[in-house]
Amino acid sequence: MSLTMYQASVPVFVRNLNNLAEILRKAAAHAEAKKIDPTVLVNARLYPDMRPLTSQVQFATDQAKNSSSRLAGAERPAFEDTEATFDELQARIAKTIAYVESLTPAQFDGSEDKDITLPLRGEEVTLKGRSYLLEFVLPNFYFHVTAAYAILRQSGVEIGKMDFLGTFPA
Repeated sequence: MSLTMYQASVPVFVRNLNNLAEILRKAAAHAEAKKIDPTVLVNARLYPDMRPLTSQVQFATDQAKNSSSRLAGAERPAFEDTEATFDELQARIAKTIAYVESLTPAQFDGSEDKDITLPLRGEEVTLKGRSYLLEFVLPNFYFHVTAAYAILRQSGVEIGKMDFLGTFPA
């Protein structure tokens, strides 16, 4: 049996977004326990020229919902980038998971060979669906999830590799 585009995308997004939500829960608990203003963590960056935690979560969720929409041929939902608290970031993750889970495997059928055109650095780029998912979307998605993890780890939140990976199904 071959791996489908749906299997290579939606379950990957859902699993990693759930792991990210758990990491954010630990960060919120850390802030409370250490008497740290949560906005310090929400606005934390790895380096001054990098985007803060809020943006990393927004970009990860955007990769999940936008790519799933493009591959499934569905209307892309627009989310305002206004999150400023852990609760708002959690709500965005939950909304993204609900959206990608609403798409069916059948909607992804044939998307591996579908032309996907997107704006990239001021020009339009067209990729086949398989290349789009495997060479553009997933690396970008993991970059932003990893950056969010690294921001919180650098900020002293007690998380480790298994928090990033999550639990594995039996």
